[in-house]
Amino acid sequence: MALAPERPQSGTDARMSSQDRRVLAGTMVGTTIEWYDFFIFAQAAGIVFATLYFGPLEGESPGLAQLVAWATIGISFFFRPLGAVVAGRLGDKIGRKAMLVFTLVMMGGATALIGLLPTYAQIGIWAPILLMLLRILQGFSAGGEWGGAALMAVEHAPVHKRGFWGAYPQIGVPVGMILATFVLFMLRTSLSPEDFLAWGWRIPFLLSVVLIVVGYFIRSAVAESPVFKRMIERKRETATPLRNLLQTNKKQVILAAVIFIGNNAAGYLVIAFLSSYAQRVLGMPAAPVLLATLLAAFGWLIFTLYGGILSDRIGRVRTFQIGYGLIFVWMIPLFLLIDTRNIWAYGIGIFVLTIGLGLSYGPMSAMYAEMFPANVRYSGIGIGYALGAILGGAFAPLIAEALLRETQWSGSISLYIMALCIISFVGVTLVKETKGAPLEAGEELIADRAADRG
Repeated sequence: MALAPERPQSGTDARMSSQDRRVLAGTMVGTTIEWYDFFIFAQAAGIVFATLYFGPLEGESPGLAQLVAWATIGISFFFRPLGAVVAGRLGDKIGRKAMLVFTLVMMGGATALIGLLPTYAQIGIWAPILLMLLRILQGFSAGGEWGGAALMAVEHAPVHKRGFWGAYPQIGVPVGMILATFVLFMLRTSLSPEDFLAWGWRIPFLLSVVLIVVGYFIRSAVAESPVFKRMIERKRETATPLRNLLQTNKKQVILAAVIFIGNNAAGYLVIAFLSSYAQRVLGMPAAPVLLATLLAAFGWLIFTLYGGILSDRIGRVRTFQIGYGLIFVWMIPLFLLIDTRNIWAYGIGIFVLTIGLGLSYGPMSAMYAEMFPANVRYSGIGIGYALGAILGGAFAPLIAEALLRETQWSGSISLYIMALCIISFVGVTLVKETKGAPLEAGEELIADRAADRG
């Protein structure tokens, strides 16, 4: 039986086709929308949720409302593995494309409903309960989203450009952050603080509806992964992908989780905590802080894309190691700069941090895809990614806030992130270099292909 032709292994590629461009656009645009939704929640948690949804807690203990607001970010992470299991099972059986569209609509719908949610003053205790339920839906969706996007990019890619192609769903994170931060910046500079707190904060959530429509049409035009098509042609689908995954690839799942911990925790400082810390604790004005965060997001985009490209040259493991090394050495200087209360120092501090963040995030799609066999790949990378997010970024803003309150020293946050970077550095070092590993659904496929060519 003749199979679909392979992508070029070496040499110069033909000009990128329109389908290739649709694949890259579909993986990037979808994750951009997903993470726009995620980021506006994270930034709202640092700015308005403590007042509007958890205000009564402030009377019990100063600062408690803000701690609980940060905790709402982390709650959703516990449902990411469930989303990864469900999406992974279906994605490994019925395809990557269908799950990408499903997770996109679910995330966007939950986000839009948050924009319509009454406050504690209007409906009492039901307000924070409904907020957390919608946050859980966001987490469930995010758990299934990333794995499908990563696989669509990597499984379509030429072997020697998997890192570059795989970086496209990764740059959806900083692009989503750029969109979210830009919208918040425009609102904070055009509305009074009273109007923003009263209704302006809802606008970014409601704008998610427009993004869903755009993302739906782009993703619907993307072809199914060729590796998945060939796997089905060879009838290699697994009846119980999760059980098979845990029986044969448990070590890879654990390593995938450990590798992500440091990056995710440091990333959530940029996403949520540092902007809030600069405004609430240091008294820096909101508009310049948001503008500096916006510029840092562009840095994150550039260095994430470069991280994917670099991993195609020197390998995934070495690129990760460089990234984690840079984050580690920058954490102490980062808070020394931020604590000067100078906006230029703040901007330089978080921009330099994005160099290490990008290099330890850009190669992730390619490395994770190369770590798992095709019939459990969606489940494997999704669950590993979700577990890493729980151990890393889920409660990073909450832990950072608690450390700051307990020690009254921002350096304690630096030590916390540095410790996680050491753990992730060790984890990635334990992985045998994956660059160029076969993605096909079994060794017999290689023999069949050779026979077809003969």
